[in-house]
Amino acid sequence: MRYADDIIAGFEHRAEAERFLAELRERMRGFGLTLHPEKTRLIEFGRQAAANRNSRGLGKPETFDFLGFTHICGRSRRGAFQLRRKTRVDRMRATLRPVKEALRRRMHEPIDAQGRWLGQVVRGFNAYHAIPTNFAALAAFRFHITGLWRDVLRRRGQKDRMSWQRMTVLQDRWLPKPRIIHSWPSQRFAARHPRWEPGAGMPHAGICAGGACQHASLPR
Repeated sequence: MRYADDIIAGFEHRAEAERFLAELRERMRGFGLTLHPEKTRLIEFGRQAAANRNSRGLGKPETFDFLGFTHICGRSRRGAFQLRRKTRVDRMRATLRPVKEALRRRMHEPIDAQGRWLGQVVRGFNAYHAIPTNFAALAAFRFHITGLWRDVLRRRGQKDRMSWQRMTVLQDRWLPKPRIIHSWPSQRFAARHPRWEPGAGMPHAGICAGGACQHASLPR
């Protein structure tokens, strides 16, 4: 998968990943470029990663960050392999910071006006982050937005009125409740390629479905 100067390349065998990395470095060298030394790494990731690492006495499979999400080797309720994606904590903090500053500028606006604006903020966050396995991050973002809103309302002289009970009423009125709105990647693949059958195994569009995953960051 590629986005701007970041790529994720998945391979079934480690030797293939190592050869790809060597050839990629050589390719970049031809243009006077180098791969980011800290972000470029070879990791074991996928449905067999946990079992393989456990057999060698190693810990859990490594995770990697891509497009604002941390990707994790997880398990479904039935115990099957499941790619889990969680919003990066630092990205959420970076999103909340300007909201806090804007709320202070809007401190003396009517509560309804603040609520409409914050509702747009939450909907915008959910439009990108409301993916399967990321429900907790959606709920956390809504909770933090409510807390920032409460702080501003209490600062403008309504400390006694702005209890958490009162804020819950405002929250339920103006802030969309967390809800997963995006489908699983396999479902999107099936919609685009109707010939693929769920029982036929993992489609080629799966991210890091093999035994090794190469995360490379190209120079800007």
